Amino acid sequence: MPSSTLPTPTSSAFRFKTILWVCLGLTTLFVFVTSEVFLAIDYPMYHAYRLQVIADRHLLIPHTLSGIVALLSGPIQFSGRFRRRHLKLHRVLGRIYVVSVFVGSFTGIALAAGRPGFPGTSMQAAAWMVCTTAAFITARNRQIAVHRQWMARSYAVTFTFVSSRVLNLVPAYWSHLGDVLAAVGVIAFTLASIVFVDLGLNWHELTTRRE
Repeated sequence: MPSSTLPTPTSSAFRFKTILWVCLGLTTLFVFVTSEVFLAIDYPMYHAYRLQVIADRHLLIPHTLSGIVALLSGPIQFSGRFRRRHLKLHRVLGRIYVVSVFVGSFTGIALAAGRPGFPGTSMQAAAWMVCTTAAFITARNRQIAVHRQWMARSYAVTFTFVSSRVLNLVPAYWSHLGDVLAAVGVIAFTLASIVFVDLGLNWHELTTRRE
């Protein structure tokens, strides 16, 4: 499709996207400091979890790396300007994103196997793979508008790996929630992320009465 036929984003849409990505970036930075940095320095509240991380490192390393690739490629892939100027690179990064999602999903399931959090992790991984597969298929079929919707859902699930860790510094959440409720929390974060994206995608239809 020639670039001249693509819709030009309005200033309000551009402002919204900018604010959204800034908020997501700040959330990611907060989680990185409060979860990963504190984990590295053996913060007392995370000591038992740190020992578990060390024991699981053979699966955790590919899981973490693939998750980081998927997380960081999102802002680039959602840039309309980048797509128009570097379509081939956009497609290559898209394939890398798909591979990262599947590596992250299967290693996540393997990490949770035999543990109380297995149902939550499995549901999260399943939603991640389904949304990403749908995005890939619609891209291959050149259903670009639908592809973008499924990519938005897929990235929303990607971001639950960040958003579900926002409450880690709350002692009651970390110490007293329990493994079962923590698994329920992961499921809730995953479902909420998809619902919020769908509300955003259909906001115009929800707020406009057809004449």
